[in-house]
Amino acid sequence: METLLWSYRVFGFVLVISVLVPLIPSDHWKARVFDYPRSQKLFLVGVCVVMGLFALPIAVSVDHILLVALVGCAGYLSWLVLPYTPFAAHMVAGAKPAPDEDPLRLLVCNVLQTNTRYDRMAALVNRRDPDIVLLLETDEGWRKGLHAPLERWKHRIEVPLANTYGLLFYSRLPIDHHEVRYLIDSEVPSIVVDIRYRGRVVRLYGLHPTPPVPQENPESTERDAEVLMVGREAERCPHPVIVFGDLNDVAWSHTTRLFLRTSGLLDPRRGRGMFNTFHAHYPFLRWPLDHLFVSPHFRLVDMRIEPGVGSDHFPISMTVVLRGEDDEAALEATADDREEVAEKIADGKASGDVHA
Repeated sequence: METLLWSYRVFGFVLVISVLVPLIPSDHWKARVFDYPRSQKLFLVGVCVVMGLFALPIAVSVDHILLVALVGCAGYLSWLVLPYTPFAAHMVAGAKPAPDEDPLRLLVCNVLQTNTRYDRMAALVNRRDPDIVLLLETDEGWRKGLHAPLERWKHRIEVPLANTYGLLFYSRLPIDHHEVRYLIDSEVPSIVVDIRYRGRVVRLYGLHPTPPVPQENPESTERDAEVLMVGREAERCPHPVIVFGDLNDVAWSHTTRLFLRTSGLLDPRRGRGMFNTFHAHYPFLRWPLDHLFVSPHFRLVDMRIEPGVGSDHFPISMTVVLRGEDDEAALEATADDREEVAEKIADGKASGDVHA
């Protein structure tokens, strides 16, 4: 029993600290990295609470205070994670396509630049037959490896790079306009594309900002700024909008929730599941890094995690249809939210090497 009690103390203290660290208003990776495993922490906190219930004596002690702290952590984590479970309301309503209606199908995947299984990615695309494909971490080898296998996708935007931030965009639908942009970092591209779908313009934003990790970028400042810049543009866009890509951030982070509130976009995962795309090789260490956000013009037909293609990310696909605009489930932004967005964008531009 003594061993169980000390395990509870050490384990519980570490868990409480891990839950509190993301509340620190810091962009440094040492704080932001704790944003990711919220569902894992919720599970471990639950285990620790059970340990405490079995190990603690009846008399009130400091150990009971730790137990109360752990129960509070469980409640907080549940509040963050619950929207991404089937127990929450759908943020994007479901719909079935009409008999004469071709839904819009999208697929996005961070392919892992060192992965050379081009055949697996091509086979998935040909099998799923999406209208839009966005592939990230693509270099010249990926461009060449997919050029012929994806010949049916004739409309292309290709930005192969050797720095793990290349991107390949394929479309079966006509492209009215597109731009390759470097919003924050001159080595990290993103795209904005206007496609023609069922007689309407749909604007797509594809992005892959840098993650807050020591070998890439020690702070999340630039990532947050790029995501929020796109969100601000999306809010002002007169067309239906989809924002998709590897945002190197999780669905329940402060930045992602701020993005939703200030962009007016909706997250189709809410009320349906987490749709964890990373890490493909470690089942317990998975979280939703790859995202597809839509404006209130869309209804969800299908969303799924696709089979692995040799990358550390799973591909994720989404099928939607256009309907009348319905922003009832959209999150509302406050004046403080908009002020924070402006500050974060300014900080990101100051930190990056592009000042658009």
